[in-house]
Amino acid sequence: MTARYQIQENIAVITIENPPINSMGLATRRGIEAALKLAIADAGVRAIVITGANGVMTGGADIREFGKPVAMQSPTLHDLIRMFEASAKPVIAAINGVCMGGGMEISLGCHYRVAAGGVMIGLPEVKIGILPGAGGTQRLPRAAGVELALNMIVSGEPVKSEVLANTKFLDRLIEGDFMSGVLAFARQVIDDGAKLPRVRDIKIEMPNAAVFFTETRASVAASSKHFPAPLKCVDAVEAAVLRDIDDGLAYEFQLFSELVTTPESAALRHAFFAERAASKIADIADTTPTRPIETVAVIGAGTMGGGISMNFLNAGIAVTMLETKQEALERGVATIRKNYENTVRRGKLTQEKLDQRMALLNTTLNYDDISDADLVIEAVFEDIRVKEQVFTKLDSVMKPGAILASNTSTLDLNRIANFTRRPQDVVGLHFFSPANVMKLLEVVRGSETSKDVLATVMKLAKKIKKTAVVSGVCDGFIGNRMIEQYSRQAMFMLDEGASVEQIDGAIEAFGFAMGPFRMGDLAGNDIGWHIRQRRYIERPEMAYSRVGDRLCELGRFGQKTGAGWYDYKPGDRTAYPSSVVAAALNDYRRTIGIAPRSIGDEEICQRLVYALVNEGANILAEGIAQRASDIDVIYLTGYGFPLWRGGPMHYAETVGLDKVVQSINGFANNPYADPAFWSPASTLQAHAKSGKGFDAK
Repeated sequence: MTARYQIQENIAVITIENPPINSMGLATRRGIEAALKLAIADAGVRAIVITGANGVMTGGADIREFGKPVAMQSPTLHDLIRMFEASAKPVIAAINGVCMGGGMEISLGCHYRVAAGGVMIGLPEVKIGILPGAGGTQRLPRAAGVELALNMIVSGEPVKSEVLANTKFLDRLIEGDFMSGVLAFARQVIDDGAKLPRVRDIKIEMPNAAVFFTETRASVAASSKHFPAPLKCVDAVEAAVLRDIDDGLAYEFQLFSELVTTPESAALRHAFFAERAASKIADIADTTPTRPIETVAVIGAGTMGGGISMNFLNAGIAVTMLETKQEALERGVATIRKNYENTVRRGKLTQEKLDQRMALLNTTLNYDDISDADLVIEAVFEDIRVKEQVFTKLDSVMKPGAILASNTSTLDLNRIANFTRRPQDVVGLHFFSPANVMKLLEVVRGSETSKDVLATVMKLAKKIKKTAVVSGVCDGFIGNRMIEQYSRQAMFMLDEGASVEQIDGAIEAFGFAMGPFRMGDLAGNDIGWHIRQRRYIERPEMAYSRVGDRLCELGRFGQKTGAGWYDYKPGDRTAYPSSVVAAALNDYRRTIGIAPRSIGDEEICQRLVYALVNEGANILAEGIAQRASDIDVIYLTGYGFPLWRGGPMHYAETVGLDKVVQSINGFANNPYADPAFWSPASTLQAHAKSGKGFDAK
């Protein structure tokens, strides 16, 4: 049963019941239709109320149906709205909790709308690359005013019911017991003669429409150049102003149908489902017990340690930062306070909240002071000997049942866990810098990490508003293992004749937030240098360009030293081309005997992206990642891969895996290529041959 039907005196109450979010899939639509027909046919029913169960009106349409025949099976949302509008009995939308997308559009089709205070109401379709397709762009401007409606539709951001209280969208804000207030309103409607006002009949008067939409279109175009949906939203709302309702509805549906088939919409829908899938772990049930996390300790008060601490302070969890020197602690606390003060100045945080968060922060130089913490996270130098010292000490002081987490980005978590006598309590929590800003949290599951520890940190990730993705143990885990191949390929192309600026420019035009060399300068080129020094010993068979080492030998570590792959000016993060780097490149090419050639931007992008894809396929084959979509989530949320392309694995599928394999084989024929680098992964070859996607069952 997806719609419960009850009679309250002479009022029919239809309650949507399709947990968890009462989505408007075909079964729900049919349930509502059946209940509505019962109410219309019952002579004793004088008014009809539609609401949602479990504190949720509806989260909107079931986007899994998009592009499939089931989406157009009767009754569609349009069919239901027509039934509401045509009802000879008043239909009242009782909006509780959350009302999004198709649920809001259904509400707009009702004769009356009432809501509890604090309800979140919105049309978020633009966030998955489409626009509201069941009348939202036509009815909301009539009900809420053009400017407010357009802002809601183009941004996709919900507003609280109070924002809509003084518009024609809401007839009443219900105070006190919600359903009692709803039924009282319905009785008043009956007593007043059961009038049947329709949003579709409201006339829009907007004498300055041409100027308004010209200015709005220019503003939206500037901020959404890679996404077609926002501008189409403007077109649809303009139609609500300039056309009659039926023409506007037809135009809206035409635009919706065009957008739902775009690659951008497919990529955004993929990202939407991928992020939700990432929280599911195949062998861990939702009922797995979790450990309470009320206090956290962080080892290290530097940039990473301070950023990690802020995540927990923001969530109301007490944090104790530990350092070896008092000056380091004082710098760490000062940085945290400065970050919060900047947020207060921007109006994003109140002084009261700042004070509350800082009151949760404690510091110490003594390990004994953190012994009762429920979770401890080390954020110290990326050296296995340093990690050994820290975890040996933690093992001796932390209480039984405490979770011991490492923020390592590349090192062997199983080896770290074995520095303790409780490897089952050890897990990797790899935060990305700046840790208080970046959404991604790579959760590394050691060979002995217990299921309740993993369940606990996945639950905790949601509390601190992180997108958590599970990785198995390997060098670099998922994200950094892949980015190393990307960086290797970038430097090989420098050897062959491309410039730093051309490589960065090509991949940034493809859509990356930063090219590999600007990214290296931001992170610190000495980090990659340190990793390569380890690789030369541990994996001598692995080919590397040594041009990055030469850069570091010159002390050019990036922005922090004012010079890296680019030159920097004091107080200016702009990357300026460097004559020193250009000369060093030419000298290195002569040393290794390569005559530089011209490399096109298409080759640059393919070599960089397919390096990611091929290593991602190896990671899948080894079981390091649970699913290809997890890899996409990591790259969309942590590495600046363009959202409208859906992540490296999704992008490869849109190109065609057979074409990707063909390109990789072609790159292997480059006389300067490392054949081992361009050996197509077995998983990639198998899926290319089958014609099925990476996650196909």
